[in-house]
Amino acid sequence: MKKFVLFIMGLVFLLGFASAYQINIDAPVSLSVGKPLIVTGTTNLPPGMYIDVVLYHQLTTSTEVDRKVVYVQSDKKFKTFFDTSNLKKGTYKVEVPAHGLGTSSENLRVIQLIDRDDEIFISSLSRQSFNGKMYIAGSIKGGENSGIQIEIVGPQNTVVFGPSYVNTNNAGLFSADITITEPGDYEVSFTDAKGYIGTRTISITGEPAMGVTPITTATTYPVFSAHAKASRDSPAYFVVRTLSGPVVLHTSSSIDWVIEYVDDKGVLHKVNNQGELNPERAEFQGRGKTVYVKVYPSKYADRSEVFLYAENVNSAVVSPTIPEAFAATAPHIPTETPQSPIFPFVGLGAICIAVLLSRK
Repeated sequence: MKKFVLFIMGLVFLLGFASAYQINIDAPVSLSVGKPLIVTGTTNLPPGMYIDVVLYHQLTTSTEVDRKVVYVQSDKKFKTFFDTSNLKKGTYKVEVPAHGLGTSSENLRVIQLIDRDDEIFISSLSRQSFNGKMYIAGSIKGGENSGIQIEIVGPQNTVVFGPSYVNTNNAGLFSADITITEPGDYEVSFTDAKGYIGTRTISITGEPAMGVTPITTATTYPVFSAHAKASRDSPAYFVVRTLSGPVVLHTSSSIDWVIEYVDDKGVLHKVNNQGELNPERAEFQGRGKTVYVKVYPSKYADRSEVFLYAENVNSAVVSPTIPEAFAATAPHIPTETPQSPIFPFVGLGAICIAVLLSRK
């Protein structure tokens, strides 16, 4: 009987000892996909003891996504992070399993992963030749007449630009010309007033020029626009005078537009990749010469006014006539062969003669 009592007392002592341990963790309430999810915590567990920190995706049930093992430091704190680059937006939670230690209720945090990647469209080339500058252009959904913050990390993992704001125009378009000193992969991060949007990689190929001075500047190009009514049978034609460097053409949205352009070498190009929800875009290298553009809806039933926006150009205007470059491909409108005004009377006379002959 005494042994049983001692056993019960020992068990109570151990349970009370275990319940004294506490683990408190902290994590952000919301986070953009792509940013590291940092989890910190404090505990009264002894230094050197390991703790499991688990990330779950919460749908109808919780599914384990990743697990990290961290060790308690001498100051009774611990820290770890989870990579969210390949995760989908939604509800997640981080938790330190109790493991019978009697941990507090602060060992769990719910996080909302937000994905805004589809709110930005980069129209500049993702692969550019090294010439001392990197051209960045695109558009942001809902960012008309405001601005977007750009930060660029170079091949040496150092910040080469920003964070700095670049203005957007009334169509949400922006562009910047960034001075760089070496080729390689550049990570370009975008943030607006709502927070982090996303990151894009621009690869610069070639060899660096000798004596390039590392000056970090941004130059925005004016965006020219022109508009005209367009249908499948009656396309809109534009004349665009380009500058040297990457040229970007954007249409308005809500209709599946098709862009055709004849470059300065007389080569015809056709672009139709975006569908109805997004503006159609064409990009090419300008050489300071004239490019002729034709825009028309993909569907025969569509007929509307189309806006053409042009970046890194001297001008963009509506062509009053069909440019000679498109003359061979212009829609053919059939015409009826004119009839002589005497033809109805000749027919009537023939009918009368036939009736008289039939009575004889």
